This record gives sequence, C-alpha cells and structure tokens, in this order.
Amino acid sequence: MNNIMMPVFRPTSDCIWKSFRSSQKKHLVLTGSRGSGKTTLFHALFPAGTEGLTTWAIPGKGVYLKNNRTSETIQIGRFDPNLSGTENRMQPVLESFCEKGTSFFNFFLNSSEAWITIDEIGYLENHAYSYQNAVKKLLAHKHVLMVIRKQDLDFLNELQNRSDVFAVDLDQPYGNAGCIMASGQGTRFGGNKLLEAFHGKPLIQWALDATAGLFSRRLVVTVHKEIEQLCQKQAIPVLLHHLPFRNDVIRLGLEEIGNDVDRCAFLPSDQPLLKPESICSLLLCAKNHPDFIWRPCYEALPGSPVIFPASFFEDLKTLPSKKGGNLIIQEHPDAVKTVPASSLYELKDIDTQEDWQRMTQVPHCFFSL
Repeated sequence: MNNIMMPVFRPTSDCIWKSFRSSQKKHLVLTGSRGSGKTTLFHALFPAGTEGLTTWAIPGKGVYLKNNRTSETIQIGRFDPNLSGTENRMQPVLESFCEKGTSFFNFFLNSSEAWITIDEIGYLENHAYSYQNAVKKLLAHKHVLMVIRKQDLDFLNELQNRSDVFAVDLDQPYGNAGCIMASGQGTRFGGNKLLEAFHGKPLIQWALDATAGLFSRRLVVTVHKEIEQLCQKQAIPVLLHHLPFRNDVIRLGLEEIGNDVDRCAFLPSDQPLLKPESICSLLLCAKNHPDFIWRPCYEALPGSPVIFPASFFEDLKTLPSKKGGNLIIQEHPDAVKTVPASSLYELKDIDTQEDWQRMTQVPHCFFSL
C-alpha cells in the first residue's frame, strides 16, 4: 500500500540553521523549482543588506548581477530572440563574468564578514570558467550561502555535491526517507495506551501528526486491531502482526518498505511531544550525511527517533530476539551523529501510568501540534 501524497512540511529558517550547525559543514545551498520558496527562505536566513551578490532578470532584455555592498551592477546575460522555448533564452556575457564579476569576488575576499551570499547561480555561469574559479576561491576562504538554479549542469552539480556543502532541495528536502512507527503490547502501562486521549487526541495521533509531510513512506506496525482501524481511516499504511518482540517489528517494517527508501526513521508511537521541526532537522542532516545514523539528543541524553541509512537495513532485519536498533548503535558508535532537541520533553515516552501522569503536567508551551 502506498502513502497518500501530502503537502511537504517545509523546513523553516530556524530548522535549517540547526541542521546546518549539526552537520558541521561550511556552506549552505538552497535549490528548487520555480515557486518552491527559495527567495523567501533566502531572505529569512539572511536579511537584506548582507554582503554578497544578487542576480535578477528583465524578461526580453537581460540578466544582471549586483554587488550588494557597492551597488555596482553589470549585465551577465543578454536576451536572444533566436532561442526557442520559455526558459534559458539568455546568452552569457562572458566578458562581464570574467572581468567585473571576478573582481566582485576579490572584493568579498577582503571583507571582514564571515558569510557571503550569492543569489543566484544558474546556467549562464556554466561556461564562465574564470568566474567559476573565483567562486571556488571564495568558498575556500568564506562561508557562503548560495541559491542555485535547479538544472542538471556540470558547475551547478559540482557546487551542490561538494563535501563541505549542506544542500536543501525545497522540492524534496528530506530525500527518499521512510518512517516505521512501532505500536507495542503496552504491558507496563496495563493496556493499549496509544488509544488513550492525551490532551484531546489519541496518544498515537501525536506521532501520526508529527510525521505528516516528512516521509516518502510511512508505516505503522501494530499488534492492535483498533490501531489498524484508526490508521486505515486516515489512509496511513499499517501492518497488523502477532509477533512479540522489537526485532520482529523492525524486520516486518523493513520487509514492507525497506526496498523503497534510502533511509528509515524508527519512531516510538508513545513520544507525544516530539516536534515536527526536530524530525525535519534529523532528515535534513541524514540527507546531507547519508552514511551516518542520526538521532536527537538533549544535552548528553540521546533519544528517538533514530534514522538508519539503508546500509544498516540487513543488520536491522537480523537482530537477535528481543533486541532493537540500540544494538547496532552500540556496535557502530563512530557512525552516530546527533541533532539537539528543543527540550528534554521531546525525548520522553510514556511506558507506565506514572509516566502518563508526569507528561500530563508538562506546560503547554512545550506542545507544538
């Protein structure tokens, strides 16, 4: 069963900054199709007046590049009526790129600012080789925020694929990620806690809402017929089973969706105060560091969800009886990276009646849904 397509949960500027800092990368790239929100997000990340370059087009005339600090403007593209189609009808003005454009970057190399912005880099730059070298020199000496046009061109791909670049594609910001939400026996609680009303909705609904719009595949794995029915009413894929242990849940879930995703988050369904923004940050980091295991933490305390890349799927499917993903984490500590949670409450789950009572006393300012 496939997920019903839902609107993507858009990463906010705060979410991107937290993810970027956690990644320990040097540069930040925004890309996406027209109307994806690149410009809006760019200005949220860096307010007007930041040192850098701005590019804009006048239809039927040309493309222009401005040094934001000096206001000096040059023409880098010239409209060519002989070119067909509705896009890419500008010819590069290579002498402008190679002379004035390159000098703009030399100007910023001598700036005291740590961050330089470039809005945007596109197809006109693809053959302006001295200009490209000036961009690379700037990347070696400064932190750079770049908006990059979404086209399959050598220079644009080179910039986005640099090991020191944190890239956010607003069309698919989280990549091809899956999520398995576990619904256990509820033995310590004394019943099916996930259907108990927590601040106005069933406990499991908090997990369902927090993950909406973030994953290409979601799956609830449960032993409870009532949970199956709740998920079916919302068109959320669900797998009903009768096996007793955590390793069973992990194996069954991965057998169902593992071939369709590049990474998978494992989320307990009894963690109601986990924020979508925290999941968003984990997914952004996991996409930019695809070989690592990612999890949230508060100070030195790690928590869930945990995102495993596909390279660990076979190990997860063959976990010993009663064991969970923590066994893999213990065996591969150098492969684990963390993103800070906004509060300790985000990481708290509900296993017992005492846990439930404590969580109901949490101030409402820690709720986000």
